[in-house]
Amino acid sequence: MTTHGDPATQSAAPAVAARTGPTDAGEAPATTGDDTLPAALTGLRAAIGTAHFPLALPSAEAATRVGRALTDQLDDYLLPRLRRLDAPLLVVVGGSTGAGKSTLVNSLVKARVSAAGVLRPTTRSPVLVCNPADSSWFRQGELLPGLTRTGAPSEDPRTLHLVTAPALPPGLAFLDAPDIDSVVDANRALAGQLLAAADLWLFVTTAARYADAVPWELLRTAQARGTVIAMVLDRVPPEAGDEVAAHLSEMLADQGLGSAPLFVLPETWVDGQGLLPEQVTAPLADWFARLAADADARDAVVRQTLDGALATLHPTVEGLAEAAEEQLATADALDERVAAAYRNAHRTVEQGLSDGRLLRGEVLARWQEFVGTGELFRTLEARIGRLRDRIVAAVTGRPAPAAELRVAIESQLVTLLRGVASEAAETAHTAWRAHPAGTALLDPELAHPSPDLPERAERLVREWQRGVLELVRVEGGDKRFVARTAAYAVNATGLAVMIAVFASTAFIPTGLEVATGAGTTVAGQAVLQAIFGDQAVRTLANKARTDLLARVRTLLDEEAARYLGRTAAARPAPETAETLRRAADRVELARRRSGLAADAPAEEDGPR
Repeated sequence: MTTHGDPATQSAAPAVAARTGPTDAGEAPATTGDDTLPAALTGLRAAIGTAHFPLALPSAEAATRVGRALTDQLDDYLLPRLRRLDAPLLVVVGGSTGAGKSTLVNSLVKARVSAAGVLRPTTRSPVLVCNPADSSWFRQGELLPGLTRTGAPSEDPRTLHLVTAPALPPGLAFLDAPDIDSVVDANRALAGQLLAAADLWLFVTTAARYADAVPWELLRTAQARGTVIAMVLDRVPPEAGDEVAAHLSEMLADQGLGSAPLFVLPETWVDGQGLLPEQVTAPLADWFARLAADADARDAVVRQTLDGALATLHPTVEGLAEAAEEQLATADALDERVAAAYRNAHRTVEQGLSDGRLLRGEVLARWQEFVGTGELFRTLEARIGRLRDRIVAAVTGRPAPAAELRVAIESQLVTLLRGVASEAAETAHTAWRAHPAGTALLDPELAHPSPDLPERAERLVREWQRGVLELVRVEGGDKRFVARTAAYAVNATGLAVMIAVFASTAFIPTGLEVATGAGTTVAGQAVLQAIFGDQAVRTLANKARTDLLARVRTLLDEEAARYLGRTAAARPAPETAETLRRAADRVELARRRSGLAADAPAEEDGPR
């Protein structure tokens, strides 16, 4: 085995800048009260835990994945490591399928502790190897608490197989992780989680696969967050060693990883236990031995990786905050599409009460009959009109003209309401279907009004009609006419007011109204004005129209709520983004004051 860059003179803590701080190795950063890093990180974890991204947006899946990864890193590494800076250094051995990670770990600890073979994936559950003196730290479960400790190999990727090896020096542990490009999704996810819990990455690749995309993606991630890295180039043909190592060194330098030590392992045989010859692994074993024996070097590695991981939290959490804001903006946009559809529905009803269209058809015919036959005048003259109507109805079997008019008004309004509600539901459905987040929230039944809408519309109109009669009764309470003719006059007058609601000028006819009403509205107006006065007629009609539109608004709001309830359930809390940013700011401030950060003095005020 050879190394690139004369490893005999390399420090046991490569790529670690010399740094000083207010704390000694093994002590948590000296802060007080809520300014402590653990307190700030605990607050950040809570903020991330409450951030949800349920709307189907391109950023949502990534934000959910990043949030889960941050939570894992906080639980698995940052919080446990801050509590024990002097805990054994954890080296996570990662790499591609078939790179020889398990064989290398076995060879370094001089025992077959991790399964190696040709079947893939070989490492199904992670294997952690440490000196017996360090086993208590790893068995306590503070590091990687989500993995169940076991003393035997397991097929369950959520277990951590703990093995002790006396040949491994104290202060150092190896964790053999699953393949980063495993065909098993759970293995790939676990490999990423374990690498995020590493103090040092030992990345193993081969002469045939060192340029693969997946390893470099992870290496760039490690470089971005300041993780200490060492590289092993395995299975290198002797004749190609210098050329391949030089090319890999160039690639590392291009990615800002030129200071990472590179160890080159030539193609060789393994002994009966599946271990590499000691002379092949000796330079790497010696490098780790020096690191294990040097407490200051280990502390420098821990602090560099820890501070690098902490420094990446702020920009990463900012991405989560922006994703939360996009969720809110999208929910608002979806709500507005629904609101616009139902606003248009309400506007259509308003126009229907203003343009005379409701004076046509059955309503017009019944009104002409009610007014043109003198029924309105007779019923307003004396109570005898009510008795006459009952006799006529009993003889002819036909309802009185007043009853027919009232039914026609109800039918016309219900038909209008059903139509606008159907159109609004279809419009809102189409608008949501045009947006990915809206499509994910849709159900087919939303394209139609509620099944009970017809009954609710009928109830609305009947209650409005009763309200009009009560309005007439209250407004005309001081009129001797109403007092004399009582309820029958109120009913007749109420019907006339309902017709007035259908006209844009409260019985002052427009051209359309004259054409459709054949002048009968003018006759009704004259009677009402004679009884109540011109202004009173206008007041009654305006109040009745306002009441009807308010009831329609409530009905349409209830229909729109079928949509809005879905966005409300998916909408993040409005303070999510601000909560995330405040928590990240607090962590950054605590990091800069802790002495871990090499790029900021202790008195730094935090992110700007």
